[in-house]
Amino acid sequence: MELRAKKSLGQHFLTSRHALEQIISAASIRTGETILEIGPGTGILTEELLKAGAKVVAVEKDTRAIELLKEKFTSNIEAGTLTVLEGDILESKPSELNLHDYTIVANIPYYITGAILEKFLENEPRPKKMVLLVQKEVAERIVARDGKESILSISVKAFGAPRIVATVPKGAFSPPPTVDSAIIAIENISNVNFDKGNAKSDRNEQISVFFRIVKAGFAHKRKYLVKNLESVLTPPSIQHIWTTLSLNPKVRAEDVATEEWVKIARLA
Repeated sequence: MELRAKKSLGQHFLTSRHALEQIISAASIRTGETILEIGPGTGILTEELLKAGAKVVAVEKDTRAIELLKEKFTSNIEAGTLTVLEGDILESKPSELNLHDYTIVANIPYYITGAILEKFLENEPRPKKMVLLVQKEVAERIVARDGKESILSISVKAFGAPRIVATVPKGAFSPPPTVDSAIIAIENISNVNFDKGNAKSDRNEQISVFFRIVKAGFAHKRKYLVKNLESVLTPPSIQHIWTTLSLNPKVRAEDVATEEWVKIARLA
């Protein structure tokens, strides 16, 4: 059964064996480890995950791909090493997938990269690691390769440590996308920056405050951070935070490190 890529689903099927090896290496899979694969498509990555000893939960939106996967991996499904679920990952809650102590490994459509990161980093249960094949430009923005932070980079770094594993050229896919891609690994994912309190509600509240502060801070890129935060904080509160943290009154959001954003949110 041949699966033709659907443009409406943002499908670009990976064909490069070298890129597959790099993804599997970055994932550092242990035998029996649970892996969530988003959008397995033709199953080329699924096969390598299973060979590495993973127990794979694959969520696929394309009904055609579901049929192909069930046909291709019948023995794995019967053995319980592969579970294929039909559905839109963005409409599924992490808690509903019944996953614990898991890693996400996937070649995801470019257009849902931000939504995937938000869903699985900001909500529990979080994966311990994510290895994703994404647009190169997005990967570079996540690690702030140019030294300038963004809402995306701060949002990721608040929960884990991102690094670019490798660049993957357009020709590694069928059909080829218009831009190059990159494998990005987000490691050591945890709640450590938001575990000031013991209660879960305290953590959730801290996360909510953190993102409200960050989004306000980046609302107007060229304005000083103190001016942007006036929309969510009182002048006395801002003065207290800047004095306590010895921040430059002329600093802009893109020049503030993740650790400082966490401290600002805690003091807000």
